[in-house]
Amino acid sequence: MHDPSSLSSANSDRGPRLPYAPPTGHTRYRLEVQWDGGGFVGWQSQPGQRSVQDTLQTALASLAPTLAAVALRPVAAGRTDTGVHAENMTLHWDVSQELRLAPDRLLRALNGTLPPDVSVLGLEAAEPDFHARYSCTARSYVYRVVNTPQRLPLWQGRALHVTQPLDVAAMRQAARRLVGHHDFAAFATREERQTRRTLYRLEVAPHAPLLELHLTGESFLRQMVRCLVGTLLQVGRGELSADGLSAVLESGDRALAGPNVPPHGLYFAGANYPAERQNPDAERA
Repeated sequence: MHDPSSLSSANSDRGPRLPYAPPTGHTRYRLEVQWDGGGFVGWQSQPGQRSVQDTLQTALASLAPTLAAVALRPVAAGRTDTGVHAENMTLHWDVSQELRLAPDRLLRALNGTLPPDVSVLGLEAAEPDFHARYSCTARSYVYRVVNTPQRLPLWQGRALHVTQPLDVAAMRQAARRLVGHHDFAAFATREERQTRRTLYRLEVAPHAPLLELHLTGESFLRQMVRCLVGTLLQVGRGELSADGLSAVLESGDRALAGPNVPPHGLYFAGANYPAERQNPDAERA
């Protein structure tokens, strides 16, 4: 991601610079992207590894090889770890105006170049001050569990298989203890940032044969979602009570919480932005 502070001189001829404005000669696009995380090390570019960010960058470069050297990287609403999927990830991308393609044509061209495990669902011109990460007011995830005695091959790599019955009512009772503004240090892995976060929604929803856990928050700590799910599964198995979960939350001790569930059941479900706050469908979770 480019540094917004480095653009002040480039935009000085426009008058007061908009926050996070694109560089001169670029158009900012808003994209909605979906991917299967099984073949990626996550969203973020990593040297020598296959990331979603680099895959998109390569696709754009193939459309305009002469612009590849100066192309800016796409910026996502959130980052995903290795193996995590995205149902609908919002991005912004500052594209040189020398690439003379209308948004609908650019969308089709990108999808014609991208591999089968990533697709651009939508692409449109964005407001100049729109920023996929910093304008975002909430992020939603869903974790899917196949709760059946036998494995279901069609969900292989898409959901965690749990064979024992789960007490959904107990999980829901415990989940309510986590909603709100708390210190979530007990559910974070190797986190150096401040650990207080606001969790707007944590819903346990059975959709046989699946059990889905929907989470929406302003932002999440490193592997926080996977640890919250792992701890709630302990509640579902009868290994931890709702009061016990509250004690874990208050302790701030990662060693007392449950294990991180595997990434293949986790999906980034959508991002909220200010104009979408009143739209209940905007959470896409």
